[in-house]
Amino acid sequence: MNDRNTDISVVVPLYNEEESLLKLYDWIKRVMTENGFSYEVLFVSDGSTDGSWQIISDLHNAEPDVVHGICFRRNYGKSAALHCGFQAARGDVVITMDADLQDSPDEIPALYKMIKEEGYDLVSGWKKKRYDNRFTKNIPSKLFNATARCVTGIRLHDMNCGLKAYRKDVVKNIEVFSEMHRYIPYLAKNAGFTRIGEKVVQHRKREFGVSKFGLSRFVNGYLDLLTLWFLQRFGKQPMHFFGLIGSLMFVLGFIAIVVVGAMKLYSLNHGIKAMLVADNPYFHLSILMMVLGCMLFLAGFLGELIIRNSPARNDYLIREQI
Repeated sequence: MNDRNTDISVVVPLYNEEESLLKLYDWIKRVMTENGFSYEVLFVSDGSTDGSWQIISDLHNAEPDVVHGICFRRNYGKSAALHCGFQAARGDVVITMDADLQDSPDEIPALYKMIKEEGYDLVSGWKKKRYDNRFTKNIPSKLFNATARCVTGIRLHDMNCGLKAYRKDVVKNIEVFSEMHRYIPYLAKNAGFTRIGEKVVQHRKREFGVSKFGLSRFVNGYLDLLTLWFLQRFGKQPMHFFGLIGSLMFVLGFIAIVVVGAMKLYSLNHGIKAMLVADNPYFHLSILMMVLGCMLFLAGFLGELIIRNSPARNDYLIREQI
């Protein structure tokens, strides 16, 4: 890659989309040429087993300064593809879109304007009118996004839309891992990029192939959301979570076992027949609470030791320095 100034980097993660790549690139090229943008297109083949990489290679050979590609040896997932695409992107604005032609490149100029002229850090597309199956995608997607809005505090209607625009600083300062591509706006917010906007975009019917994502993405999505929320709240201070809950459980268990013992002594002093302490279920519950409390407290303590020795313990994003 050369060092020429680039207005826009278009990052396209893909898996077995050979039928749509040429049409998608021609469409992107037309939009960029009509608007006078300097640009690059980064295709990231996520272990494709069809002819996708050959098409990308041919495009690169024809236009080596514009078309670039990354090819994984196996399928790692969309998050990995986006992460590598973000690392390689050089444009002032980074646009992501899927390779299945359901995202329209005609939206690029408006997204670019919202970043460069309106001052947004990130703009997420909103496919207000969708052409997916209503029961397998639309309704679960609405429930998923409603939950994400409540947990993250980001008022987006379609957080998982593949069509997004980013200021360059955003993609260089967030790490997309596991399956966290669904929550890139939340990752950006946690990194201090709070100017997050939304734009209604066109959703098109898939022309070739089938969707590579099943219903399991909704279950995984909820688990990933909980993971991100926990890491944001307690990632650098695990003792505040495990230590607090562990201490409360230990104290409650200790009080309960004292009460059980006091009741036994009271019965003995007043000649009241009572069961053995070891036969009292509350005694065993009290012991269990104390043991679990100790284990949770130790988990928090071990977490603090791990963080103290982590090379990233003092990683802070600095906006500017004079």
